[in-house]
Amino acid sequence: MANVLSPERAGAPATARSGAIILARHGEPALSRKVRLSADEYRKFWADYEVLGLLPGQTPPDTLLQFVDKCGALVASTRLRSIESAQALAKGREFTRHDMLVEAPLPPPRWPAWVRMSPKMWGFWARVWWWFFNHHEGQETRRQAEKRAEEAAAMLIEHAEKGEDVVVLAHGFFNFMIGRALRRRGWRLAWSEGYKYWSMRRFERAR
Repeated sequence: MANVLSPERAGAPATARSGAIILARHGEPALSRKVRLSADEYRKFWADYEVLGLLPGQTPPDTLLQFVDKCGALVASTRLRSIESAQALAKGREFTRHDMLVEAPLPPPRWPAWVRMSPKMWGFWARVWWWFFNHHEGQETRRQAEKRAEEAAAMLIEHAEKGEDVVVLAHGFFNFMIGRALRRRGWRLAWSEGYKYWSMRRFERAR
């Protein structure tokens, strides 16, 4: 993994190279995960998670703020938690919102009501069932989400090819899928903070 690049270098004018693509996860949503739920209760939990905004009182990391200050384009998904995250970073500047950046669905396996787990564990098993067993309950399938991730990667590359960095405020797993699509298109992961709230993963065109 490459060393962290300074925001000054990341935001420097670039005429002979593509800008970087920084995939950032939104801040912490206003919904406690300190509960144990059945599958049906998790469906309700996820539905609430999808419409709620951020937990009040959060401060975005300074490094991410500096990247946003210097980027050429700021893009968010249309989910409220992403919009509020972008607003916290934008300091009044305009940013674009795209439906194609929303999180991939998380329908849990249809396990009996006596199976109770934390939202984190339900999220893990729901993702496994969706990814490997095509469990989608009429929502977006893995194949459909992968096509959407390819379209999102193409959109972000179009921004970056103008020579300016682009910062994306979206979601943990769909950002992972966009990263896979970027690699297939010749981009490399230059720096990663993982997938925690407010984390960033920086992609650059491979030379």
